[in-house]
Amino acid sequence: MNYIFFYETCLGRIGIGATELEVTNLYLGTQECREVEERISGCQGTAGETMAEIRETCLIKEAFRQLNEYLEGERRTFQLPLNPAGTAYQRKVWDMLLRIPYGKTSSYKEIAEAVGNAKAARAVGMANNRNPIPIFIPCHRVIGSDGSMKGYYGGIDMKRRLLEIEGAVKEQEIRIKQKNR
Repeated sequence: MNYIFFYETCLGRIGIGATELEVTNLYLGTQECREVEERISGCQGTAGETMAEIRETCLIKEAFRQLNEYLEGERRTFQLPLNPAGTAYQRKVWDMLLRIPYGKTSSYKEIAEAVGNAKAARAVGMANNRNPIPIFIPCHRVIGSDGSMKGYYGGIDMKRRLLEIEGAVKEQEIRIKQKNR
């Protein structure tokens, strides 16, 4: 069974999805949360059972507690069982994202090199775009090779805000200055 619960945060409305054992999704923004709620309420299984239930489980509550601590600058790492649905390649990229330290950034090209294909920066970008558990899997820490902010699931403003929480915006600005020398 899958569960989801919605919360208000300093980033706006979020939804956390999970099974009994693992966090599977993080939905950002009022519009997306509304769409997910509508899909859940309209989605019935063949036996009349819902495919997902809106319920705050212990795991979802813990994920929200850790997320809230992160947003308040009190937490640097998450201690949660994560299970994002994706291809083998996407999972390989997401595993690399989990290795980017708090307060640091990496480029799409650097991630591509780390997963074995320096020319696959676009594929890394697509894997980031498909990350179903943003923030917990920190795709916001990936920037352009030139130091620029590139697309983000929650929008560039949210990406900048997350990097500011971590103090990584300053590091990003230093990288831009070094590159421009």
